[in-house]
Amino acid sequence: MGLYYYIHVDMGASSFFLQSNYIFLAFLAPILLLLLLLLIKQRDKLVQSKKLPPGPSKLPLIGNLHQLRDLPHRSIQRLSDEHGPLMFLQLGSIPTLVISSADMAREIYKTHGLVFSGRPALYAAKKLSYNLSALTFAPYGEYWREVRKIVILELLSAKRVQSFQAVRDEEVALMLDSIARSSGPPVNLSELILVLTNNIVCRVTFGKKQDGGEDKSRSRFHEILHETQDLLGGFCIADFFPWMGWFNKFNGLETRLEKNFGELDEFIDKVIEEHPDPRRPEPEHEDLVDVLLGVQKDSNQSIALSNDQIKGVLTDLFIAGTDTSSATIVWIMAELIRNPSVMQRAQAEVREAIKGKERVKEGHLPKLTYLKSVVKDGLRLHPPAPLLVPKETLENCTIEGYNIPAKTRVFVNAKSIGTDPKYWKNQNEFQPERFLDSSVDFRGQHFQLLPFGAGRRGCPGMNFAILVIELAIANLLHRFDWELPPGIRRQDLDMQEAFGLTMHKKVPLCLIPNPVWLYKKKKNYGTKLEVTCLYYSNPAYM
Repeated sequence: MGLYYYIHVDMGASSFFLQSNYIFLAFLAPILLLLLLLLIKQRDKLVQSKKLPPGPSKLPLIGNLHQLRDLPHRSIQRLSDEHGPLMFLQLGSIPTLVISSADMAREIYKTHGLVFSGRPALYAAKKLSYNLSALTFAPYGEYWREVRKIVILELLSAKRVQSFQAVRDEEVALMLDSIARSSGPPVNLSELILVLTNNIVCRVTFGKKQDGGEDKSRSRFHEILHETQDLLGGFCIADFFPWMGWFNKFNGLETRLEKNFGELDEFIDKVIEEHPDPRRPEPEHEDLVDVLLGVQKDSNQSIALSNDQIKGVLTDLFIAGTDTSSATIVWIMAELIRNPSVMQRAQAEVREAIKGKERVKEGHLPKLTYLKSVVKDGLRLHPPAPLLVPKETLENCTIEGYNIPAKTRVFVNAKSIGTDPKYWKNQNEFQPERFLDSSVDFRGQHFQLLPFGAGRRGCPGMNFAILVIELAIANLLHRFDWELPPGIRRQDLDMQEAFGLTMHKKVPLCLIPNPVWLYKKKKNYGTKLEVTCLYYSNPAYM
């Protein structure tokens, strides 16, 4: 009885306490709401007093995140059309600047190049780049400067890129033979070109293709790489609310990240173990792992690379080198099939330049002026990373009278810049002729065309990528005439973009290849010399 009474009285007191709290909270809520509104208003006044660039209105807490409903570069382009080429957004708790004109790009790359040389420490990138050891994601500083020097002078110099000519030639030949042997039309060009770029980068970086001669092994490597790219390009709440990194333990992202990193790390460890000899081979037989291990042992280097830093650089090379090149080739082939007169002109140039030869070699590329214009206009319309790699300001600066705070994240919308009507007539049309009498190039000196960025953080692998792109497209045009599958009209070809770190075509490009030559015939002139002749199905090329 006493116990029951105690419980009853205690519960009654608790009930009274709760009721009192409810009354208090009901009284307090409007006051708190009023204070919140006053704080928001005061904050907006403070923002205005700082003269930040113009931008859309923000919601509490999430800022402008709700306005990125579509693909980020398209949503940002729509907002920029309304608020101007220098636009301020608040993405979660991250102040963000968007550059979407050549004039503004020139301002940040030339006038304020150093200030805009930082990189934000993104959640997935930090893990997958071995704590930001990769050149792409490394913060600006001494380590970044030394690794950039190693990459430019040792890994991607003109001489080094040229040394891998045989690799590119062999892999392109294998792709062409694979298309010729295909069991029936159409062929999935998106898949074949991704395999091509993967194989080239693997051979250049690791010394061999990572397939062991078995499609299953090759498929597994591609799966790891694809997952890595998905993680780097996907949405992560901690990138907009850094204090919410704990949430990734519950939404599955942390598990995916750890699994992918473990597989990636195991793969690279295995590759490094296959290069045990401390003596570097002759330069013509070196792969990039050999070069990096040699640099690690070089006492004259300014920094001593750790194994994890070598892994970070290697990861950077094959992540950046495969997806971007393959996406660009696919987009250009899609534009060519939609514009038959452009394709015919490009094919005529290629076939005339190497008349009677089975394949286009790299020595032929300088002669292919129109093909180079095709590639330029493809990169203008379809930059592989439309927002480039995000930057971060290192200190406060002023642009056009607006204050840009330190630690502001910066997106350069290369897609908007490449389709700006101020610089481009018929800006949304694929018209390679626009470049025939123009000096505009994509190497970072002309700010109306920035598919590879510019300045200190411009892409160091640009020359390697362009060689692969031009060589692959030239050979595809030389060896085959291309058609769409039955029932698909050129104007109906799906050109939607897929979400990701690299902007791929959402629907794979499947085309019908028609060989332009009928057969090869070997003529023997009574000696050991045999001459191989090419017989074209089209007499114009005989």
